[in-house]
Amino acid sequence: MPSAHSSIVAAVGAIRSEKARDLHAGVALLWGEQDQLTRGPKPTLSPRRIAGAAVALADAEGLDAVSMTRVGTELGVSAMALYRYVPGKAELVELMVDVVLAERPDLTTVEQAWRAGLAEWARRSLAVYQAHPWLLAATAMRRQAMGPGQLSWLDAALGALETTGLTAAERHQVSLLIVGLVRNLAQQLADFDEEHDREWGRLTGELLDRHADRFPALTAAITQGAFEPTALDPLDFGLTRILDGVQVLIDRRAQGSSS
Repeated sequence: MPSAHSSIVAAVGAIRSEKARDLHAGVALLWGEQDQLTRGPKPTLSPRRIAGAAVALADAEGLDAVSMTRVGTELGVSAMALYRYVPGKAELVELMVDVVLAERPDLTTVEQAWRAGLAEWARRSLAVYQAHPWLLAATAMRRQAMGPGQLSWLDAALGALETTGLTAAERHQVSLLIVGLVRNLAQQLADFDEEHDREWGRLTGELLDRHADRFPALTAAITQGAFEPTALDPLDFGLTRILDGVQVLIDRRAQGSSS
């Protein structure tokens, strides 16, 4: 009879093995490398078609509305029928992400300056987030399998920086800064509700009227119009600040290499 310790080790090993199989299945699904169906009736669906139906559902009702049952209903089949093509919801969500990112941003029409390329990349990225608000939750900072679509966007951003003279690690960090800015703006836009915003402003104003001495800098900023509507484009403003800083780093690199 195995000991309690050996049983625990075996159980942990089985869990790790299961996770490894799931990850492999997800990667194979994303890259179209899964085993072809050879048994049973002729396939009437495909993983990408299933993901397309899930995307439409998430666009209309949010990511929480997506389940194998609901997607199956949209396609006129049972949830069990979907498992023939997609292992589970986690893999389905990863495939959904890749479907909406399938079109690589074409930066070849943008002037060759790295700034213009990154600015165009950011604008197109924000447009995708606005078209699919659920994408924020689906691509939260976690380890997930990435398909060719998602990787093509990263490749395009890194490609725009190739002529800058920055190191590979620096180019990657710059791309993460841009992604962070875009995601932050996308979250603000997704959360914005005009009526709620007015009520929040009214209540906050009343509180600060009573407690202005505790928050002098904030009170002064509000008095000076910090939170009033502005013609400033938040994406352009943020990009300019980030890219100005990147230009400083590029200049330092160039000066260091010439000295």
